[in-house]
Amino acid sequence: MSHFVVTIEKIMAERLAKLFRNNIWKLHGLLKSVILDKGPQFMAGLMKELDKMFEIKTKLFLAYYS
Repeated sequence: MSHFVVTIEKIMAERLAKLFRNNIWKLHGLLKSVILDKGPQFMAGLMKELDKMFEIKTKLFLAYYS
């Protein structure tokens, strides 16, 4: 399934998070995967905004592999 939300301006991660909440989340909840035509920094910013919006506490796990 795909959803397309039309915008008339360039948007930053915070605005995209609000569009996601208003157009996608209310129908489907959080998604298992997301495909964006933006770079990893933008996706990280989007996830940070979604975490803040939905009050998700993210804990990073770093492991050392030799």
